[in-house]
Amino acid sequence: MHSVNAKTVLEAIHQVEQIFIKSDIYCGHGTDNTWDEAVFLVLGACNYPLTSGGEVAEIEIDLLQRERIEAWVKRRTVDREPLPYISGKAWFGGLEFLCDRRALVPRSPLAEIIQQRFEPWHTGPVESVLDLCCGGGSLGLLTAIGIEEAHVALADIDGDALALAYENALLLGLSERIELIKSDVLTGVPQQRFDVVLCNPPYVDGEDMSVLPPEYRHEPGIALASGADGLDFTRALLVQLPAFLHDHATVFLELGNSWAHFDALFQDYPLTWLEFAQGGWGVCALSKHDIEELARIAAQRGIISAHE
Repeated sequence: MHSVNAKTVLEAIHQVEQIFIKSDIYCGHGTDNTWDEAVFLVLGACNYPLTSGGEVAEIEIDLLQRERIEAWVKRRTVDREPLPYISGKAWFGGLEFLCDRRALVPRSPLAEIIQQRFEPWHTGPVESVLDLCCGGGSLGLLTAIGIEEAHVALADIDGDALALAYENALLLGLSERIELIKSDVLTGVPQQRFDVVLCNPPYVDGEDMSVLPPEYRHEPGIALASGADGLDFTRALLVQLPAFLHDHATVFLELGNSWAHFDALFQDYPLTWLEFAQGGWGVCALSKHDIEELARIAAQRGIISAHE
């Protein structure tokens, strides 16, 4: 077991980073490098805010903090658990969320779109928003905070994920402003029309699922895998979604690495793939007309049935 004998917070961060480097951990759950991962682990284990800076660097670590750091390092390096599952918290979109194995660790580039109030891709009213495949609710709750006039529905097939979303809504004081819906794609959503739909669905294809780093194996598979090409969920969505959209609606669909499969299916249709200042890829912005056309093309080519 790796021991941490540092005296101060900053020394502990340096030691933990070296342990992470030697252990060859994979960073992909809120950080993309071992330094940030070490910072978040030490601050979390010492019960300091994740926004802490130099003011905590020279604070001495007590015995209980050191023991917690070592326990967390073991879980991170030996068990290869994502850090947010170890700490029970995830920092996302400028907010802290409760985080555990009931849902994916929040990490979607859609947060950047929400912070821009969906502009310039959506310029109409934002009075009704659907966060489909909401998991722990981070995207929908960020929307509810940033756009106070919006009614936000959080939908997911997994009741455990919805329970976590509700806990996050309570934590953020938003439980009275959101609606929780258990639904397989849109089959459980009461008939209504939305101005904006955010969808971060299962999209990992068969090949990528077979080579996922061990950190991702701790996350619920139902929220990751979506068939051989990663688009099983998306095919069903194309058929069901138009009935739930206002004519001016915009759909933000995240497909990650499977964006290439989607692009290839509709290679002769102009798709709008977004670029992100804060990193991320595989998100397209679609109008109601786009969704209807993609569903029509897919049905014509036998990619989906009209009743999928």
